Amino acid sequence: MKQTTNSILMIRPVAFRMNEQTTVNNHLQKEIKGLSAAEINTRAQQEFDALVAKLRKVGVNVIVVEDTPEPSTPDSIFPNNWISFHESGDVVLYPMFAENRRPERREDILDILEDDGFVIKEIMDYTVAEEDDVFLEGTGSLLLDRENGKAYCALSPRADEELMIEFCEDFEFTPVIFEAFQTVDGKRELIYHTNVMMTLGDTFAVICADSIDDKKERKMVLDSLRGDDKEVILITEEQLNNFAGNMLEVKGKKDERYLVMSEAAYKSLTKKQISQLEAHVEIIHSNLDTIEACGGGSARCMMAEIFLPKN
Repeated sequence: MKQTTNSILMIRPVAFRMNEQTTVNNHLQKEIKGLSAAEINTRAQQEFDALVAKLRKVGVNVIVVEDTPEPSTPDSIFPNNWISFHESGDVVLYPMFAENRRPERREDILDILEDDGFVIKEIMDYTVAEEDDVFLEGTGSLLLDRENGKAYCALSPRADEELMIEFCEDFEFTPVIFEAFQTVDGKRELIYHTNVMMTLGDTFAVICADSIDDKKERKMVLDSLRGDDKEVILITEEQLNNFAGNMLEVKGKKDERYLVMSEAAYKSLTKKQISQLEAHVEIIHSNLDTIEACGGGSARCMMAEIFLPKN
């Protein structure tokens, strides 16, 4: 199994805004005052287009699909929460916490990928769990180490333990389950998605280990990563708040490896951390300030990796 891919799906927003239904447990969202809804969306589109241009310049195969104005889906820019694509030809659809995010799941996107030569064999649909208020938000909740057959998951209102274990049984992953916290108004609150506190690369892992308050769980996660010969690069909670955990490794021309992150994430890293990362990958960073503030997600959330076979 490959850990990184050259092909990614990205959804270009038409009505991006702060989603009031997700702020209850996404503590990274911030209101941008003094900008109209149209201005916020325009800025998000500009940030989106600039990132896509940087990815395509190095040879990443970016499939851009335009969002539709109706129904209103303010978070459609983050497709990795509702879908994942696997080398087996399987596509997985996931149950989502916010009701206004569920219409993001669009069948026509699968048609677009098939028209592009990707092979879809089977669709695994876990979305019925929404009826029981049970959620597992794709590769936001699940960090898949495809090569070593492990799935890392920080439990939260958006990542249910039983459903996560069911996914692991269906796809033959070993679950690595823990809880991760951030400080909000002096209280420790669960982090809403695993992929904001942790990034898995081919040969490295970036993790805010301090967010795993339980020492045994912290040791288990770090031992698991190091046991797979990954260099572990530790980040602080302040760096997590600047989205330094929300990165994705992709392949460009000639299988060159790149690590994609926001400008805020890059600026928060120390020189030592940057040189540790650059020993493994070349870094691509882009300004995502509007998307990060209103959406509470960053570069990794914007990219759904496509591992499907091609015909």
